[in-house]
Amino acid sequence: TAIGILFTSAFALGIILISFLRSSSDLYHILFGNVLAVRPSDMWMTVIIGLIVLGGIFLFYKELLISSFDPTMAQAYGLSTRWIHYGLMTLLTLVTVASLQTVGIILVVAMLITPAATAYLLTNRLSRMLFLAAGFGTLSAIVGLYFSFTYNLSSGASIVLVATTLFALVFVFSPRHGLMRHRKRKESTV
Repeated sequence: TAIGILFTSAFALGIILISFLRSSSDLYHILFGNVLAVRPSDMWMTVIIGLIVLGGIFLFYKELLISSFDPTMAQAYGLSTRWIHYGLMTLLTLVTVASLQTVGIILVVAMLITPAATAYLLTNRLSRMLFLAAGFGTLSAIVGLYFSFTYNLSSGASIVLVATTLFALVFVFSPRHGLMRHRKRKESTV
């Protein structure tokens, strides 16, 4: 909810500001990104932010785990769930800023949520989920760029559509949460 509200309001404010300033900024690249035109400075910023985020997750893994899945238990252990939440939101903001150049503002939300949601359908363990989500994101980027280059498509949109396709496949065929599994279980009980 917070991401949705902040995303849409900041997006609307940005469009209004750009229209008032009559900026020469190309809105298409801001909205949809251009992964094929990433400057070396943007690449280095992404690498640095990626290392900061990975370091934060590595250092505070246990705290993030307990506060994400059971905030009451985290408070009982004496953890400040409020500060953990703000730290997590700060890391999320850093990732969003790093992603703007490659996938654009509209597609950032999809790339933050879709690989993680796909991984969640396959496992209930956070450690596996992190690696699966990173793998799905990487696979989506590689295959999406291939299709973008081969068929002259928008790179950001291609990446997100591949991620969505992976989610749909896992949603249907997941061994635990898939539609096929639920259908078989329903048929066996009848």
